[in-house]
Amino acid sequence: MGKPSEQRKQEIIDATLDLAASLGVKKVTTQAIADHVGIAQPTVFRHFKTRDAIFAATISHIGERLFRTLAAFFSGSGPADERLHQLIRAQLRFISQNRGLPRLLFSDRLHLESPLLKQTVQKIMTGYVQQVSRLIREGQAAGLMRDSLDAEESAWLVAALIQGLVMRWSIFDFNFDLAAEAEPLWGFVAAALLVDG
Repeated sequence: MGKPSEQRKQEIIDATLDLAASLGVKKVTTQAIADHVGIAQPTVFRHFKTRDAIFAATISHIGERLFRTLAAFFSGSGPADERLHQLIRAQLRFISQNRGLPRLLFSDRLHLESPLLKQTVQKIMTGYVQQVSRLIREGQAAGLMRDSLDAEESAWLVAALIQGLVMRWSIFDFNFDLAAEAEPLWGFVAAALLVDG
């Protein structure tokens, strides 16, 4: 008797991330996924119709996990500047444990070849920026962050700084501690956003 569908789907998603990290996205075939999980290739297609559907499910899964990880900082108590600082720490720690994520996010498959993947990532990015914007507006209302800054534009810039750092981490084959970069990154963000930064 086979495993429950949700369990098998999760195994396929986990394998996709592992393989993306070690091989790169182009080499993540359905056969490679099947071999990694220890199942026949047709079993993969019983759970996902296409390879892009696997990638989209993988990105959505990571996005959901990231938002659960960051939820306490988006809507928790405490000063907005401290919560944004903790959010950056938690986000980089989370990404450092998911090495396949940057390989997917910076792949040609996502950027040029698959509208489905692009739409999936756009939805996650837009949701993230909305939450960070809200946090910045909260900080502005409390007099902690500069009123002169546009909250949404600032949130996009925070996201871009994190993405740039993650790209460097991926390009240099994960050869530095991504989570440790939270403090210098926060120093830069604080100088830009905080009233007394």
